[in-house]
Amino acid sequence: MTLVSVNSPTSELQALDAAHHMHPFTTAQDLARKGARVITRAEGCWLTDSEGERILDGMAGLWCVNVGYGRRELADVAQRQMLELPYYNTFFQTTHVPVIQLAAKIAELAPGDLNTVFFASSGSEANDTNLRLVRTYWQEKGEPQRDVIISRWNGYHGSSVGSGSLGGMKGMHAQGGMPIPGIHHIDQPHWYNEGGDMTPEEFGLERARQLEAAIEEIGPHRVAAFIAEPIQGAGGVIIPPSTYWPEVQRIVDKYGILLIADEVICGFGRTGAWFGSETVGIRPDIMTIAKGLSSGYQPIGGSILSDEVAGVIAKTEFNHGYTYSGHPVASAVALENLRILQEEKIVERVRDDTGPYLKTKFEALAEHPLVGEARIVGMMGSLALTPDKASRAPFEAEAGTAGYITRERCFANNLIMRHVYDRMIISPPLVISKEEIDILISRAWTALDEAHAELKAQGLMKAGRR
Repeated sequence: MTLVSVNSPTSELQALDAAHHMHPFTTAQDLARKGARVITRAEGCWLTDSEGERILDGMAGLWCVNVGYGRRELADVAQRQMLELPYYNTFFQTTHVPVIQLAAKIAELAPGDLNTVFFASSGSEANDTNLRLVRTYWQEKGEPQRDVIISRWNGYHGSSVGSGSLGGMKGMHAQGGMPIPGIHHIDQPHWYNEGGDMTPEEFGLERARQLEAAIEEIGPHRVAAFIAEPIQGAGGVIIPPSTYWPEVQRIVDKYGILLIADEVICGFGRTGAWFGSETVGIRPDIMTIAKGLSSGYQPIGGSILSDEVAGVIAKTEFNHGYTYSGHPVASAVALENLRILQEEKIVERVRDDTGPYLKTKFEALAEHPLVGEARIVGMMGSLALTPDKASRAPFEAEAGTAGYITRERCFANNLIMRHVYDRMIISPPLVISKEEIDILISRAWTALDEAHAELKAQGLMKAGRR
């Protein structure tokens, strides 16, 4: 085997990576020709690659490094826990101190009567758990026919077979036999792309009422739950109109179905509140958590259950679990991460200080000729790229062409922004400073200028049909 280290030449690292490492959501042949960018270290909001370039991480890793990189407290806690109890399971009627403490802290922070946690190692696992939970809940309630879960097209709930089926990513459904039976999808509340001539408020009601129509079509006696992200993250940071969520809450209350809030991205301060459910004003029965729970320092996720759901499940043996559910090291790190968020008042800072500052700066990017819309909540925002601002027209070129070109110009300017088709999205560490926000906006503007010039040069600034 070729021996490499962080000091090895980039070309050697890229070659070995291409030879043996399969990347997620990647065409391997294309990446092998281009070569992966090798990240070697990080501090605060900044990454350093194998060429020594410093990169401002506008995506907090993958929506998750809420407290920033390089927090020694988290490393120290992990080391202590590894020396004391590196692993034990929570099967066989056993438990351990870190998972007890973490479950209690999550119950303290979560809104309403969400007081019980079933742990997993990721959001995908947690949403697979939710499939089992809601169907078991209704079986125990004497209504086993209630097994259909309603979700949304372009929602994202993970990439396992179960969670990928819950999600509405059609590209994922084209591979691997998804969606599994018992999942029904309705349209997303994406006014900019799909609202037509309706006002955002009218459109929000129309999309929410698709849920009621689906329940009536399927049969209220068969619908178990509705699952959705408070704000769609991987779908492009889709912020619903103000009328959407109140109407959804009315509908789930009317029909007595469970509401699952997927907070994998929105949770732990990302929206300027501890949870996105608080930002949009809903009362979930189950909440999916991961990412910001440990700021990505350890793989951990979970499902937070309401007292009603937990009480029903407690009456039976729930034949479900993971080897690493409530892993002691992951639990200890997550608990310390929550302490940092709480004691340093990071969520409050996002809500009251840096979040409003970023909002003002980010929304000003809508003045750029390539940008049709700039929307943001807390520390998650998106730019809609368009060749025609007035009509909100898409590009004539294949969806994602303009977005990819813009993303490449961001990377060239040492800024990580992600593209979802022709939307550019950000989700920086919650600890980003105002000075770093200014750098982010400056580099984003430069990247947009360069992308705009390239699109014009290639004859791609042509409007297509919506």
